Amino acid sequence: MMEDGQYFYHPLENIEDTEDFYSAIERTHLTKSLSPERPYTYWTIELYDQKNGIRGGGGLGVLAADTRRVAEQMNVPFVLITPFYPYETHQIIKNGHIADEHRLVDYRQFGFRFVDSVNIRCDGNLCRLDVLEKRFPNSTRIVAITEPNFGELYSGMSGSDHRLYQEVSLGFGGYSALKLLGLKPAIMQLNEVATFFAALARLDELVSNGMDFYEAVVYTRKHTLYTNHTLVQAAEAEFSHEQFERFVYPNLRSPAVKKWMQDKFINGRIKLSSVTIEIAELRSGVSKLHARVANYRDLAGNKVKFRAVTNGIDMETWVMPEIMNFYRKAGILDKFGLPTDDYQDNIDKLTADRIIDFKLAGRKILNDTLQNYSDQYGKTISFGYDEFIFDFKRRFVDYKRPELPFRDPARLRRILEPYGAHYVIAGRVHTGDENMSLKLRALLAIAEKDDYLRSHVHYLADYDERLAYALSVGCNASINVPIVGLEACGTSWMKDVANLGLLISTHDGGVADGRMSDYLSVCGATDGEELDSLYTRMVEALATTQSKFDLEYIIKQQLRAFLPVVSGARMLKDYLNYLFPE
Repeated sequence: MMEDGQYFYHPLENIEDTEDFYSAIERTHLTKSLSPERPYTYWTIELYDQKNGIRGGGGLGVLAADTRRVAEQMNVPFVLITPFYPYETHQIIKNGHIADEHRLVDYRQFGFRFVDSVNIRCDGNLCRLDVLEKRFPNSTRIVAITEPNFGELYSGMSGSDHRLYQEVSLGFGGYSALKLLGLKPAIMQLNEVATFFAALARLDELVSNGMDFYEAVVYTRKHTLYTNHTLVQAAEAEFSHEQFERFVYPNLRSPAVKKWMQDKFINGRIKLSSVTIEIAELRSGVSKLHARVANYRDLAGNKVKFRAVTNGIDMETWVMPEIMNFYRKAGILDKFGLPTDDYQDNIDKLTADRIIDFKLAGRKILNDTLQNYSDQYGKTISFGYDEFIFDFKRRFVDYKRPELPFRDPARLRRILEPYGAHYVIAGRVHTGDENMSLKLRALLAIAEKDDYLRSHVHYLADYDERLAYALSVGCNASINVPIVGLEACGTSWMKDVANLGLLISTHDGGVADGRMSDYLSVCGATDGEELDSLYTRMVEALATTQSKFDLEYIIKQQLRAFLPVVSGARMLKDYLNYLFPE
């Protein structure tokens, strides 16, 4: 166990475990690199962790919460740094339209403690940021910065003054918060370019404290990992030099660092990805496909290479406990949440009857949860235990194509009606995204015109973690049809696979870590062929209600292919092996 790197993930259950853990670290020269005082620091502009009172906007925030929980389980000294937004957005349907509700959040009710305040300078003002902290077992914690006028997640247009203020606050304010707590990052993982200013703050501190500028750049680069979650650099917002003069430069003490930043502007504009690439020697993409095709270039015009570390999920959070117990007792997963050496053989212990029983238990969870949500007509819904449910539950954006099954409503009806099947849509439209709001209204209007679809197509507003879990455990098949080449990874489908649901998907993002034969794949050279493929796969999924053999075969095939992909413990192990190679 000591040779394969698993010492990082050994829970410290007793003194023998503790001694094994630290002696293994010492043998690989990591004693000075990773410890409670020199932790793995994880920087994110959003965190989606409702249990701890922070509601994010989508997959990036959910991933952040999962990563910290996995670190806690694996005993990796880990600090997550994020803003605490004093307001959170909830979506409701009002008069047939999506409307936003803004609710004030009090960090104290979620166990955060006020530590102290730090100051940054923005737009000619001294801005006070409160530092909050919540500690968890095994040397993990959340450190958050906040102030009353901080606003909501992603408030203001991309590239706006307020967005830059939030990012500068996280970077310079968050770095000052770590110093306040006596923490020195062993590694800084920057999730997306909004967190760039944390690495800039570190560079500035090193130079201001007397380190040679070029040595400081090398040191910062070697201890910084940039994790990219998007595919196209051109879509990124830009900031102007004038904005940096007001929001960034006042927080820099070193003239050399300021000059270094000024040299990165092109025609008075800057993309943060360009400087994040410059400040981070380690760079990762979030699936094998993403790492190959992400189109990012450095300031010299060279294409940037990314290391593939596919996202995973915290299975303890997202998988029904009864299923997790089965995985462990059957020898499919070990105590760390990693697939065993013989997991593929042990999957044969799963039978169709077990799958059906697990999904029936999940259906009860779904129905209980749905009592707290309303459909597009303002009504609560409930499903029979023998009713088949398709779901589309993911961020409501254009490239994910939520409207795809509704392009031929007559055919959709002919597929669903013989089985009495339902189609559930759950996903948030980003505030201000009028295009997707219109698409959602058009989709629901199509369903409204058909008497069967009207009663069997359900849109659930205010999609959140609780609803995501209930749909994963309680639905039969999930629809995941992004335009191929546009999904970096996606994790919603992972929750479905782990909870023994059927996956109907295009071969994109993390799904492409497997083979098209491993799931119900949607493909086609034209839009028409792709739509026909989707409908065919939906029919095949429905047919599994008549064939236990088919159900068992497909579910086992999915598990064999994707359990290593889904495992959050595998993800963290991959990161540590990348950051600390033997």
